[in-house]
Amino acid sequence: MKHLMGNYFDSIMEWVESAAYPLSYLSDDFSDVEAWQQKGREEVSKLLRYSPPSLPFDTQVHKTYEKDGLEYQHISYAQSIGPRAEGILMRPVNSTGKLPAILALHDHGAFKYYGKEKITALDVEYPLLKEFKDDYYGGRSWATEIAKRGYVVFVPDMLLWGSRKMNVEDVIENYVEDVVKHPTDTPEHINAYNIFAGQHETHIAKTLFKIGITWPGVMVYEDMRALDFLLSQPDVDPANVGCGGLSCGGLRTVYLAAMDPRIKCSVVAGFMSTTSELAGYKIGTHTWMLYTPGLTNLLDFPDLYSLHGAKPTMVLFDADDDLFTTKGQEDSNERLTQIYTKMGVPHLYRGHFFPGPHKFDVPMQEVAFAFYDEFMK
Repeated sequence: MKHLMGNYFDSIMEWVESAAYPLSYLSDDFSDVEAWQQKGREEVSKLLRYSPPSLPFDTQVHKTYEKDGLEYQHISYAQSIGPRAEGILMRPVNSTGKLPAILALHDHGAFKYYGKEKITALDVEYPLLKEFKDDYYGGRSWATEIAKRGYVVFVPDMLLWGSRKMNVEDVIENYVEDVVKHPTDTPEHINAYNIFAGQHETHIAKTLFKIGITWPGVMVYEDMRALDFLLSQPDVDPANVGCGGLSCGGLRTVYLAAMDPRIKCSVVAGFMSTTSELAGYKIGTHTWMLYTPGLTNLLDFPDLYSLHGAKPTMVLFDADDDLFTTKGQEDSNERLTQIYTKMGVPHLYRGHFFPGPHKFDVPMQEVAFAFYDEFMK
């Protein structure tokens, strides 16, 4: 069988399979969960290499309205890198008291033209989004759906998506000539932009690594900042805040739940595998945001998620997901089961396999929503 690494494959696999993962909770060195979490977070934080100076939010509310029983607020706030981040805040109309809250994290999807809009129901469905939602979300805007169930939900744009995408007018012409020749916001323009953005991702990653920070570090920082904003809402119950998302939204959930103790409950959809299977067979299919240099010297990828600790933790697997091997998913599920059993809380980890390709469809959403309700209401 041929491999992406060619005749280097065997050497690469010998290296990866020899990894001891010394900070895994499965190591004999750990028995106290909180002490292990503190140690793990400290070491991972060193690898992420991103802690910019404190920055005021300078929050602006751009519009507020009601739709389908929800109050919507479109807001923006300052970020340490690049343009302001826009986000959509939703809450049930006429709600009283403190409510549970969800930080809803959008996907990658090779679709960077939009971010928050991919999982939120708006008055105007932007071009190409209906097809995208049909393919990956069963036609639903899952962030809006869970808000209707009694949650305050915040959906922020991440670095390079939606409101934070590259301004093509500022990019060297030959990189964006296929984008600018089409009228803005047309399907042709959007498709061309998404192709450019995918190809440009390597340049972004190289630049971030070269200047001494990591893309996962920026990702975690910005999601923590979005969590800060969500927790600043007077009707949010700070003891009942969760997060979740599909694909890159699942990746973001892994890191945020691992690194931020304020997250009580988390759901990863369509993003979980052991490192050995990722490195050996699927390395070419994933975003640069997956790669934290040195992490494999400390933790396997399921171990990273388990830094969430003795809290409600769920992974929804797609049995025919072409981004991961079956073995990588099954081994991850088994490893997380072992970790939570050793923690003494096997009931707090749930892994479910669903038929079909990469997605977070309606049956998967219903399982996730029931999980949030079980532990956050």
